[in-house]
Order: sequence, then structure tokens, then C-alpha cells
Amino acid sequence: MSELTYRAAMIGCGRVTQHYVRILTKLDPVERFKVVACCDLIPAKAQQVGAALGATPYTEAARMIAETKPDVVLVLTPSGLHFEHAQLALNAGCHVLSEKPVSLIPEQAYQLAKLASQKGLYYGGVFQNRYNPAIRKLREVMGSNRLGTIVSAAIRLRWCRTQDYYQDGWHGTWLMDGGVINQQAIHHIDALNWICGPIESVCALTANRVNHLEAEDTMVASLRFSDGSLGTIEVTTAARPEDFEASLSVVGDGGMVQVGGIALNRIDIWRFVKPMEGDADVPQKWSQEVPSGYGLGHGPLLRDWVVSLDAGAVEPPVPALQAVKAVELVHALYTSVEQDGWVRLADNPRSKRLGHKARSN
Repeated sequence: MSELTYRAAMIGCGRVTQHYVRILTKLDPVERFKVVACCDLIPAKAQQVGAALGATPYTEAARMIAETKPDVVLVLTPSGLHFEHAQLALNAGCHVLSEKPVSLIPEQAYQLAKLASQKGLYYGGVFQNRYNPAIRKLREVMGSNRLGTIVSAAIRLRWCRTQDYYQDGWHGTWLMDGGVINQQAIHHIDALNWICGPIESVCALTANRVNHLEAEDTMVASLRFSDGSLGTIEVTTAARPEDFEASLSVVGDGGMVQVGGIALNRIDIWRFVKPMEGDADVPQKWSQEVPSGYGLGHGPLLRDWVVSLDAGAVEPPVPALQAVKAVELVHALYTSVEQDGWVRLADNPRSKRLGHKARSN
């Protein structure tokens, strides 16, 4: 077994970075993965994260990479900057792990995936919910065909983001972020597509019911999967006074499974027409308690990166070419809203707003 410790650098020291700090220092430390440097335009943020991780703080990403020469760069900046910072790191010869979305515009992700391949580097995304035991168990039972003919699937996200969350200059803007479907629920539509997809077509509606932002705080949508089953999306950041639910349910003629909790972390329903030995133990065995909507999947994901790098594998655990599928689904949903009707994924729809400056009226 390799004893090499992989040296990582973080670009961005904001909200999600604080979760990485908790994971790496308290909740689920990852052996042979050491953050040696971190960068943020606000010096105090970089210094705080650096002190917590024993890493050197910087305010310039290019300088940080040049001086510390990390093996892996974690892109943890606002969504609209992911392309720029991933490109910077890949051009410097570093593997890249990008928080969601890998880019706001799918073509940018494809461009960087090609660049990474040419350089023999990993370019991967973060969809930590794929590592939740409950989600893994649902995917396993889907693969076994125990649910039979799938009738419908649904995701619900009922989370709370108050107005101050949108006052930082980038959250909720079209140029840098998008709304609930791209910022929070992209994790859940990735899980839905990963488990039940591919999705053939979508029809969506959006609203701003409580929060004030350029994009939406609420979306509902109807889906048609390629196997003929139907689906629904109901997501919002206008729930009050706290995060209530993040769930994914699948109904088939052989039974029903629902994964719930606040982070797709708990099996709430596990019922089948033909019960099997051990079914009664599944909810307890495959559920986990989590401290927040971020869940506990980052630790297992980072450990998989270490294993993958050790093996010299062809691609990282969640390749960017997989992660970008969720971005394409987001674009299809936004295009449906813009065109007021059904949109087919095969037509490669692209939103006229996401990743672009908002048009003045």
C-alpha cells in the first residue's frame, strides 16, 4: 500500500469550506490527504481556515499553486468562478476536485474535461450524497429490479435560506449561481438521475415566494424518464423556520422506497410486495444521523480520491463528465421555464440566463 500523502490546496474559504474543515478535523478525518494551503480574497477568511487546517493562507490562487505545488486543488469558490479556477489549476498540472456545479455552462466542463485528459489529470465533481448509505442501498435495490416496473419517482427539498444568505453579491444571481435548483437541489437531482435516469424531458415552473433574488427560491417540475416512468421535483429555500426535508422516493409495482432526512440520509420507507429476510433491519442499518444538510459524504469521497490516485486510475470517483449531467438537467429545467413548455434533454437545451448577466428591464 502506498504511504504517499497527497497535498491539497483550497481555492475559496467560504461557507462550504467550513464544512470541509469540520470533516477533516473532527467528523471524518481522511488519512494521507493533507491541506497545505488555502486561498481567499478576504485575508481573514484564508487565515482562519489556514489556522484550523495547519495550512498556509494566501489571497492569490495562482501564487498559492506556484509556491506550494499541490497534487490536488479543491475549487470551493462561488459557482460562477468554478470554470476559471479549475482551468487555472489544470493548466498548472494539478488534479481538480470541484464543488457543485462543476461549471455553470456545460460546454465549459466539457472543455476542461478534455484539457484534463490531455494532461493526464483528474477533473472531478462533488456529489457527496452518492456516498450516503441510504442512497447506496436505494441504488442497489434499483439495480436488482426488486421494485419491478417503475411507476414514478420524486424529490422534495424543503430547506430554509433567509434573505441575508442572498446578500453576499453572488448567491441567487444568474451570472454566478442560479436559484434553488442549481445551488441546493442540484445534489438531489443528481441523485435522482443517477438512480432513476436518464431523464427524457422536463416541464418546470418557478416562483419567488419569500426571498428576493434574481433567480428562484421555489421550483416545481414534471419529468418523463426514458423508461416511460414519470417524476416530480418540488424544491424550495422558502421553508421556515429551518431545514425540514430532503427526500427521494421511488414507486414501482414491486414496492416503494423513500430516502429522507435533511440530507438524503435516512431510509423512511422500505416496503415490498414480496418481503425478504432482513427487510425490517434495513432502515436502521442503512440510515445515519447527520449534523447538517451537507451530510457526511465528503469524507468517503475524499478517501476514494486517495484510493483512485494510488491506483493511477483513468478517472476520479465522480468524473466531471458525470457531474455535468446535473448541470445539463438544470439548464433543461430553466429552458422549460423560459419557453413555457416541455423540453427534451436530447435537444441539449441551454438556458439564456444561467451563467449570464441578468438583463435589465
